[in-house]
Amino acid sequence: MKHLFCLLAVALSALHFGFAQQKIEPAKKGVYYGKKIDGNSALSVAQLEAKLKSEAGYSGKVEGEVVEVCKKKGCFLTLKRANGESVMVRFTDYAYFVPQDLVGKQVVVEGRAKIKETSVDWLKHYAEDKGASKEEIARITKPRTDISIVADGVLVIN
Repeated sequence: MKHLFCLLAVALSALHFGFAQQKIEPAKKGVYYGKKIDGNSALSVAQLEAKLKSEAGYSGKVEGEVVEVCKKKGCFLTLKRANGESVMVRFTDYAYFVPQDLVGKQVVVEGRAKIKETSVDWLKHYAEDKGASKEEIARITKPRTDISIVADGVLVIN
């Protein structure tokens, strides 16, 4: 019986720590999230777009302005593109999150980029995480092809 009680206590403790909210540091110059990276040799979003027109993918750094951050827990961000669209940046294995005050900041992300078709279900999921209304979510009826990055790290550069 003692062993069962100890095992239960250990399991409950593990669950508590596993689901505990991580403290996310506010976005200030030099702060990084995920893997520690530097800002050297980063492509601009426009350079990434041009590269992906002729190549299947890109691994490296990309610099851009953050347009949105997931409102639920900071589980993704989007980078501004010149055409008004955005680049979706998700985080490797959801291993880290970013704060809401990252919106409007210049960042460098390091990871893997590619052109990807996003399904209607995922577009609706992202819209919900962004805080879209039920009406806005209902208007999503077609998949979208866009640039997607899976980032190992994010560095705030200003």
